[in-house]
Amino acid sequence: MRRLGRALSVKLSHDWDRGVAVFDDANLVSCAGLVPVMELAEQAGLSALLDEHVRFTSEVVKSGAANPTPKLTSIIAGLTAGADSIDDLDVIRAGGTKRLFDAVYAPTTLGTVLREFTGGHVRQLQAVQRRHLLALADRTGALAGIDQRAFVDIDSLLRPVYGHAKQGASFGHTKIAGKQVLRKGLSPLVTAISTPTAAPVIAGIRLRAGRAGSGRGAGSMVTEAVNVAKAAGAMKILVRGDSAYGNQAVIGAARRAGARFSVVLAKQSSVNRAIDSIPDQAWVPVRYPGSFTDPDTGQLVSDAQVAEVTYTAFAGTPQAVTARLIVRRVRDQAVDPEDEMFPTWRYHPFFTDTTEPAPDADVTHRQHAVVETLFADLIDGPFAHMPSGSFQANSAWVVLAAITHNLLRAAGAMAGQAVARGATLRRELVNVPARFVRPQGRPTLRLPAHWPHAKAWNTLWHTVFTPKTAIQVAA
Repeated sequence: MRRLGRALSVKLSHDWDRGVAVFDDANLVSCAGLVPVMELAEQAGLSALLDEHVRFTSEVVKSGAANPTPKLTSIIAGLTAGADSIDDLDVIRAGGTKRLFDAVYAPTTLGTVLREFTGGHVRQLQAVQRRHLLALADRTGALAGIDQRAFVDIDSLLRPVYGHAKQGASFGHTKIAGKQVLRKGLSPLVTAISTPTAAPVIAGIRLRAGRAGSGRGAGSMVTEAVNVAKAAGAMKILVRGDSAYGNQAVIGAARRAGARFSVVLAKQSSVNRAIDSIPDQAWVPVRYPGSFTDPDTGQLVSDAQVAEVTYTAFAGTPQAVTARLIVRRVRDQAVDPEDEMFPTWRYHPFFTDTTEPAPDADVTHRQHAVVETLFADLIDGPFAHMPSGSFQANSAWVVLAAITHNLLRAAGAMAGQAVARGATLRRELVNVPARFVRPQGRPTLRLPAHWPHAKAWNTLWHTVFTPKTAIQVAA
């Protein structure tokens, strides 16, 4: 009888002190999910788009930019498998993985092609990224529900770098544990498209120096993102952003593109006067579906009050806009209720031209935080490092990371995991061990019996491939 309280553990069933481990099997595949995922990329025209748009005419190293399409797809395959640096791209050459594809390159070769990128080449790659997203959305449910309502979220982050060899690296402000700190790094600016039922995909991405203001270049990024959303079938589009994007450029870009906006305005005297003009009886209680973290105190808040007032932003300029200033107020938890003569409130205003009731508009605006899940996926993958000393090579890397992110989201949608995290999709769909064999000349992947995610994997496989597939799969 097992003694109560005794810890259970996994016990080895063999005499491994006399065993050996040898890396010598050329038929083992550690990332079998790359087969359906990269096939999906090709069905969405990835190689054709790279051939059409990415052209090198004046190489620094003559052979460095030769055959750019298979080299760039090799990088995307490596990022899909979880690589977060150039050396990690070697994962696609291990065991029998390189036998699954026509051309697989060494990390040194892939690093060389990245260093051939200029600003113009990065723009070419961004064009590929936008077009590939539209093809994926048409082929899969990556943007399911976009014909009902779409959200365009814009935000930036500061990725830290170390040493003196990174071009463009400089000190910029970021928030850690609710506090503003100065940190050396590079700053990608990202626009994301999501729907009420689909996780965010990347509409556009642009790498900037660490000291770049958060709103720098935001207007053109919003214009591009709204156009991508329209091309994907969106009819009703809402552009959301925090206080860094509550400016004339972003609001003007949204209005010119035919989208509505919901952005935070920086605290200033005119905003404070508008808040003070709200009568006490106008405040409406609102309870959030889930508690959120207060940006000022870091505490969880589930109850608040909401009111609105008409406000003219940028008054006295040709870009003046009159719309709704919706204000959320919460009790200041730092003040003891027994010590206050009157309630002490903290106010959080945002500016919008939507027509939803104020409580609903507030909930919709707060869902802008969905972009943080996108950042978490990128940081847990390609953004773990900025791998090169060249700024333009890193710019190309972040665009390739965006293509990879959208590809994983599309694969997840096909497998019935539309809102799973990127790390989950890699673990359950991509990084699946298999043995590559050719019984009777027929390419076959033999996967582990009792694989816990076999149903989702098979759903992806059979959705991507036609019955005439060249490679068979056996559990």
